[in-house]
Order: sequence, then C-alpha cells, then structure tokens
Amino acid sequence: MGVVIWSNGRLHGPEDLLLSGIDHGLTVGDGVFETCAVYDGTAFALTRHLRRLRRSALGIGLGEPDEDAVREGVAAVLAAAGPDTGRLRITLTGGPGPLGSYRFAPEDQRQSLLVLAGPGARSEVSRVVRVPWVRNERSAVAGLKTTSYAENVVAVAEAYRQGADEALLANTVGELCEGTASNVFVERGGELVTPPLSSGCLAGITRELLLEWSAEAGLPVREAAAGELRYEVLDEVTGGTAHLTMSGSIRNVSPVASLDGSDVVVGPLSMQAQRLFQARLADDLDP
Repeated sequence: MGVVIWSNGRLHGPEDLLLSGIDHGLTVGDGVFETCAVYDGTAFALTRHLRRLRRSALGIGLGEPDEDAVREGVAAVLAAAGPDTGRLRITLTGGPGPLGSYRFAPEDQRQSLLVLAGPGARSEVSRVVRVPWVRNERSAVAGLKTTSYAENVVAVAEAYRQGADEALLANTVGELCEGTASNVFVERGGELVTPPLSSGCLAGITRELLLEWSAEAGLPVREAAAGELRYEVLDEVTGGTAHLTMSGSIRNVSPVASLDGSDVVVGPLSMQAQRLFQARLADDLDP
C-alpha cells in the first residue's frame, strides 16, 4: 500500500478529494504540519511533535488542535499502512476561509485536519549545497512549522539540481541558520555546535533530542551563542578543518559527506552522535 490518509474520522486513498477549494491552507498556505518517522508501526517522538504542532498553530493564530482527533488519525493510518511505512505527516489548516489573507477568528474556523502515512527512507549521510537565499530570523513565522513552504521548495529544488539532497541557508545577518527541512551542526574544536533558535531556525525535534541525549552521555554537543556560527564557517568544512552534520525527523542524525559538489570528510564526533541517536531511539520511541 502507498499513502494512507485519515480525515473526518475516515480513511481515504491518495486520489480522494478532501479539501474545499477555499480551504485557507490551499489558498494562502494558512496551516501548520508535523512529520514523524515511523518505526515498526509507531510514530517516533509523537508527543513532542504534537507539542510543537500546538505551538505552531497558536503561533500563527489558529485555534488549538484537537489532540484526541490527531491521535485517532495517527492510530488509524498506522494500523492501515503497509510494512514499508516510514513517514507520518499531520497537517492542520484554518479550513474554509476568505480568498484573501484575512482569516476567520479561531472560534469561527472549521479547521481541516489530515493525517497521512507512507513510505520514507533515510540515508546514512547527507549531501548539501549553499544557496543564495536566506531565512528571515525576524519573520512573523520564524521558528514555526507552517505549510507556507514555497521558499523551501525553491531551495531544495536547486539542491537536487546540483546533485545534493539538502540546501544550507544563512539568515539575514549572515549567520548559519538551517537546511530547508533539517537543522545543521558544525563540528570543530572538539565540539558539535548548532545555531541557536534566535538565528530563525526551527526548533527541530531531532535537534532537541540530540542536545539532551548528548548532555546525558557526556558528548560535547551544544547550542551556539548568538553570532558564533557565521555562514563562512562552511569554508572551514570545504577546507577540511571542520565538519557538518544534519538532523531531521526522517534523516535523523546524518553526517555530511559532500558540500557544494565536493566530497568532505565526515567528523568523528558526528559519527558518535549518529550512533548515540540510533541507540537511544531504539530504547524509547516516544521520548
């Protein structure tokens, strides 16, 4: 079976028509979402993802998600999905709304909720490129996981055009920020350091867990100080004096083996972090 969809208490196939043509998530991208990896029929870190879904929804002014309904949908699609299922997606939009950007008040919204399960494969390493576009760390939706993903679509399309699988973005003040669908860690000076949330990056669940688990295990993994990681640090990676690792819900912890089309050395601490994450993941699927 391919993609399984749940909406309004029922399962649907990928060809079923589920959203109104005036759904605000469709007309203006007024929605939020979460993506979880699936292992042995279980969505990984679902509780943390639902916590972030709520934070994103409230952050853009949507009404609070119905967590019971979300969990019902998750259980339904995972029960119906095939053994190759590796990805779960939860999408919440403002529902039918005006054709313009103005939205109905939360109490007047009829939210659309869709839960999908389908294939998802991870790679042991990542291949990344620099792109000329930036994240706006002062955006109204900075740090929120919204369905307004056009910037990411453009950037990752450029990455794929260059034979990579992810694009690296600076922010408006020249700091290293994140990938289009992942957080970034820089290994140098015996530490693995990730940009702070003030850079405008998403508070990734994998990022969060790696910071927590590394602290417990005594690995030197930390959040950078503001301004510590300039975008030019990537020149150190191509020069061989630093290394990169990407983190995300599907890729988990994935050391970078190629930057801008050139092979780069995978760092030893990055490999330790990858092994630690995989080991802790196996111990608890909802940490």
